[in-house]
Amino acid sequence: MHNPKMNILALAVFAAVCSPAFSQTTELPSVQVNASADASAEGLAPEYAGGQVAKGGRVGLLGTQSNMDTPFNLTSYTSKLIQDQQAASVGEVLLNDPAVRVARGFGNFQQVYLVRGLPIFSDDMSYNGLYGLLPRQYLASELIERVEVLRGANAFLNGAAPGGSGLGGAINVVPKRAPNYDINQATVGIQDGGEAYLAGDFARRFNDGTTGVRATIAKRDGDTNVDGESRELTLLAVGADFRGDKLRISADVGYQEHKLQASQPNITIAAGLAIPATPRADRSVAQPWTFSNAEDTFGTVRAEYDFNDAVTGWLAGGVRESNEAGNFANPTVNNSQGDTTSFRFANVREDSVQTAEAGLRFKFNTGEVKHTVSTSASVFGLESKNAFDFSSFAGFAGNIYNPTAVSQPALGAFPGGNFNNPLVTEKTDTASFAIADAIALMNDRLLLTVGARHQEIEAMSFDANTGAQTATYSESATTPVAGVVFKINPQYSVYANYIEGLVKGETAPQTANGLAVANAGTVFKPFKTEQLELGVKYDAGRFGGSVSVFQSEKPSYGIDSTNTFSQIGDQTNEGLEIMAFGKAGKTVTVLGGLSVLNTDVDGQDAIGAPSAQANVGVEWSPEQVQGLALETRAIYTSSQYANAANTQEVPSWTRLDLGVRYVMPVGNDQALTLRARLDNVTDRNYWASAGGFPGSGYLTIGNPRTLTVSASLDF
Repeated sequence: MHNPKMNILALAVFAAVCSPAFSQTTELPSVQVNASADASAEGLAPEYAGGQVAKGGRVGLLGTQSNMDTPFNLTSYTSKLIQDQQAASVGEVLLNDPAVRVARGFGNFQQVYLVRGLPIFSDDMSYNGLYGLLPRQYLASELIERVEVLRGANAFLNGAAPGGSGLGGAINVVPKRAPNYDINQATVGIQDGGEAYLAGDFARRFNDGTTGVRATIAKRDGDTNVDGESRELTLLAVGADFRGDKLRISADVGYQEHKLQASQPNITIAAGLAIPATPRADRSVAQPWTFSNAEDTFGTVRAEYDFNDAVTGWLAGGVRESNEAGNFANPTVNNSQGDTTSFRFANVREDSVQTAEAGLRFKFNTGEVKHTVSTSASVFGLESKNAFDFSSFAGFAGNIYNPTAVSQPALGAFPGGNFNNPLVTEKTDTASFAIADAIALMNDRLLLTVGARHQEIEAMSFDANTGAQTATYSESATTPVAGVVFKINPQYSVYANYIEGLVKGETAPQTANGLAVANAGTVFKPFKTEQLELGVKYDAGRFGGSVSVFQSEKPSYGIDSTNTFSQIGDQTNEGLEIMAFGKAGKTVTVLGGLSVLNTDVDGQDAIGAPSAQANVGVEWSPEQVQGLALETRAIYTSSQYANAANTQEVPSWTRLDLGVRYVMPVGNDQALTLRARLDNVTDRNYWASAGGFPGSGYLTIGNPRTLTVSASLDF
């Protein structure tokens, strides 16, 4: 059983062990990756003061840009932040963002990132600008150099996300590259509950620094601090790059296997019932026979060539092969005592993805006006094989406050396909062409961006039992963009943009509300959204931030009274975002902000869209003890609704996290970094999210108090 007292005891022991070394003085060198992860001449944007975020990031077709120069809202979280916080996944990194909250996929354990109240499915993240290459449900953090969050619609910048999400923002993952010095790092760790952790990070540069190789391995295995739950992760990634006078090439190959056993399930609250108290977070309400296994192999290559000082071209491509299997039993709560009904759902899925992009960028002047014209053509293809089956929809009884194990129910109530030989059930093909002109006037104080992308989306669905085509569409749309930045002075920029979102149409799920959906598998046509945004950015060199307001509109899909999936209205989102980052003083680093959101779906608030979210992160490095850093982070999420009628209100929650790290020398050119982190210090039980799939308001339980301790040796 999970023992909360052990968390505090272990933290005290860690501090006691470290304290004799506090008088030592050493600092690990800052990792400056001059090699370019995306094969661009610009390379990575430099780290901002404090090292937790970068000064800019990838802005789709427009390439890497400084935050002060782009008319969009972007934050790029660094590998330093990831490692210092011992963040295990993209979702844990994004807990630092006040405009983002992490939810769950429909009926599975896929991470979903709610940005400005709208979902980005984890399989709609991009990898160096290419969609569909990363593991579909969960991405471990060890292979990541940067997690870049672009808030707002982005169809012109990145193209339509093939999974059908991304209207509220885009997430791009930048892989690691070899810096200009060798890396030999080994990390061991443990999380209370017994999960052990081992990782290695190694890098070399060859041929006078023109060629680099970086390899990362990671393994997590064991019980978590949720009683009854266990997980296992295996990760291997290799990245290589070449940088010549005119030619730059980068490539990556990755493998990830992620296994979950008896993890906390999604929990649905029956219609007409008030949201019940959250069950104990440190005890799984899952059945012991539930599991989720996912195995992904992926690779990508990107090349850029300077034809001359004015013309640069690039090519990129990638593939992913995935296999998934799951056994689920997500309960529906029927009364205030927590009694539930569940049924077993089992599935297998096999994905094959191929994607490619080519582009040209031209730089020229017309008088005193500078132009950077970028053109890009891209293609994407997904073929997905699925098989599934259900136990009786009559289900079996349980209780979220007193979970008990039952025998695994037999399948056969609603079979779809052959588990040993699943048929193709979904195909998605997209193609697009984009052109943009980034114009600089008034000695680069006034920056204009105009452009358009023409996108074609073709989607087909097939019967899982026969392979016969059941639905298809082939549609196209053109999405424009217009943005402006005016630099008032070196410290202040004001910006505005108009941009649209475009996604493929929704696909009706197999089940909802514990029943089969009447039009399961039906594919709807693509739709567009419109966004306006205004903002001010501030950069004092060591401390920066932004204030922005926005409005977007989109159609809303969900389950109607006949358990049919269809468009049920329109949704308008209006919001205010305040961001702050950098050095607030010589020894204090801050990261956080406030997001205020108003959603309107035919007079009601949208499901899973809190009206306010706030983050405050502070790190203090006392001058008296070189190498020591103390961290604290508070996360606040206001109440939100779990149903379209707004009769089921999920309470607000606040979480406090604490951390400490210490760097000490252990020999010539060697350093040992000790880290400890206590998340959810008060051990609060709370509903962390509502929904994540259109029209559904299932709930997820927040993690209990969690202690993570690790040691990294650089040798």
